[in-house]
Amino acid sequence: MPEVPSERHGGWVRSFQGTAGRATLALIGLRTLYAYNWFSIGPTLPAIGAEFGVGSAEWGLLLGAFFVGAGLLQVPAGLLARTLGTRKVSLLGATLLGGAAIAAGLAPNFPVLLLLRGLTGAGAGLFFSPAISLVAGLFPEGSRGIPVGVFSSAYTVGAGLGVFVSALLLGPLGWRWTLAVGGLAMLALIALTTWAIPRSAGAPSPRRPARSGGTPAALTARSVWAIGLSFIGLEGASLTAGQFFVPYAEAVRGWAPALAGAIGALFVFPSFFGGPVGGRLAERFTNRRTQLFLFTAIPSALLIAVPFVGLALVAAIAVLFAFSFGVVYAIMYILPPYLPDVREDEHSLAIGLFNGIQLAGGAAVASLAGLAVAAYGYTPLWWLLGGAAVVTLVALPWLPATGSAVGSSKNP
Repeated sequence: MPEVPSERHGGWVRSFQGTAGRATLALIGLRTLYAYNWFSIGPTLPAIGAEFGVGSAEWGLLLGAFFVGAGLLQVPAGLLARTLGTRKVSLLGATLLGGAAIAAGLAPNFPVLLLLRGLTGAGAGLFFSPAISLVAGLFPEGSRGIPVGVFSSAYTVGAGLGVFVSALLLGPLGWRWTLAVGGLAMLALIALTTWAIPRSAGAPSPRRPARSGGTPAALTARSVWAIGLSFIGLEGASLTAGQFFVPYAEAVRGWAPALAGAIGALFVFPSFFGGPVGGRLAERFTNRRTQLFLFTAIPSALLIAVPFVGLALVAAIAVLFAFSFGVVYAIMYILPPYLPDVREDEHSLAIGLFNGIQLAGGAAVASLAGLAVAAYGYTPLWWLLGGAAVVTLVALPWLPATGSAVGSSKNP
């Protein structure tokens, strides 16, 4: 049962008090390390290439392997959550992610490393949509904006730390320990999280009849497919820009690793502040398609300018882009209760499906990014990332208008 009416009575403080708050903070910690393990590989790419004799085209495959693993497990995670519960599935995913990240540091060759990065992504796929549904289920409607927004934004704290900290660890520890550190931290936190989340939280949904011959309604919902397709480009850009920025800044700009890592972190970290903003916007206003369009199109188009401007403007573009995609993702993760064609017991499945679509497309963008760098250098990389994020918005008009939550008479 939702426990804390946080935003109506106490705002930020009450969002993280009591049993629900403790469980949310623990899941935020796992979300942070989830993202750390995703992004920590970026600064290690040149070292991996040197040891295994591979170049930037293979780097793109390595980034894409995580996308593929995460994408393939999104829908199965939602289906498992309906039968096992969101608590069990999210903790299982976190365990797989941590173990595979440690194993990646032991990879004897590039093909094995590629496989293990795919398994790391699979753990991420099992964790994410059940975990965010678990957080949302701890709070009543109208009070989910802050906790869900902060949970969403914790991803960017971890991603920023993954880029920056791994750039610093690479020299003294080497790429193998740099990858393993994140997995070790993930496994250490799982024990605390298991205690913090009540066993009654995220219980399996009662079985209800599905539509169209046993197919869950969320799998065919127009709104879910519209969200998934619209933000394929943003998914690829947000998860590739920060990871490719460090080798780009070192090779093309001649920046020191610490400076390159710091600016690379700006492509992800500021979205921590965008998440709560997006969560509040999504619950307070109903013009969500307009919000999603503006916060995607404008900052993504500015990525095209990265090769042509100086340090200060690159930093400004990075901050705006990161803040904006934090807003967009929080709005997306708040949306399922407001979608007219998604049932209450399928919110986790809806998130899993549109996230899976985005990750599959994002894997293609990451692979194309690696090929573009290998063939033409880094300048077309920024054209590709910015252009892809804008072009895939053509599917956004398919998203139905959203009002108050399904079954509620209140306006958000």
